[in-house]
Amino acid sequence: MNMFNINNRNFIECNHSNSVLDKTQGEAVCVDCGLVLSEELINQGPEWRAYTLEEYKTKKRTGNPISYSRYDKGLHTSIIGFRDASGNLLSSRQKRRAWRLRKWHLRATKDSKNSNLLKAMNELQLLSEKLHVSMAVQEKAAIIYRKALEANLVKGRTIAGIVAGSLYVACRFTKTPKTLNEVIKASMLSRRVVSMSYRLIVKELKIKMPHHDPLAYISKVAEKTGISGEIQGIAVRLLHEARHQKIILGKDPLGMVSALLYIACQLKGQATTQKEIANAAGVTEVTLRNRKKELEGKLGLKK
Repeated sequence: MNMFNINNRNFIECNHSNSVLDKTQGEAVCVDCGLVLSEELINQGPEWRAYTLEEYKTKKRTGNPISYSRYDKGLHTSIIGFRDASGNLLSSRQKRRAWRLRKWHLRATKDSKNSNLLKAMNELQLLSEKLHVSMAVQEKAAIIYRKALEANLVKGRTIAGIVAGSLYVACRFTKTPKTLNEVIKASMLSRRVVSMSYRLIVKELKIKMPHHDPLAYISKVAEKTGISGEIQGIAVRLLHEARHQKIILGKDPLGMVSALLYIACQLKGQATTQKEIANAAGVTEVTLRNRKKELEGKLGLKK
């Protein structure tokens, strides 16, 4: 990689365009006639050498970007080891000083807030991995949890419950198709704990939650039941019509999705039972039938 700065210029002196950089001398030299085209070039690259891609990555000066999903935002500093920058062993006096610095550094950084964040961010990472959510959702959940911690919402409540509630709020904001039941199952907490934590966060932080979009759940439910893309397309068209007629307002999106997919299967003649679709959507068969009856009546689909 050419790390030198050299201005583009027409080589009028020798009428040649082939040049080579002499990094040791800081010069650009014409390959054909040896004319020095430019000198005193500044090398803006690193002073170290790397011979492999792995070695180049390990020698980068910049660290990871700030991450709210890490308790220290990725800016942690630790005092370890008994060697100086050159790799030489420290003297006995320097070792004692390093021990004292390390002790006071740990005392200064280990307060109750940092301990809480350490547990919470570890819990958030495990929960995010279970639910297979993206890093953006995890970062959003971490920011919400930090706001809840600043508002003293964690005091007297379980850290895992507030983390689960924060992650569900983040999923709603980013339109990630994760239901409250999925968050409850992954967190292994009771429905009461997670739902109360979710409502508390929304109320105390004055968060205006976006409405559920049933469109995000159609492909998810369809994949679990093996419904084809063509039938999914029919369900999407029915959903647009139901949205236009304001039928879906105030209704559970999963109940609507299950009914739309079942209607689409009937229209296309695919043999799929109500039980299969209801189980995939996480709703009861009664809910599916009620939504189906309502949709057929208002969309004019009754036979």
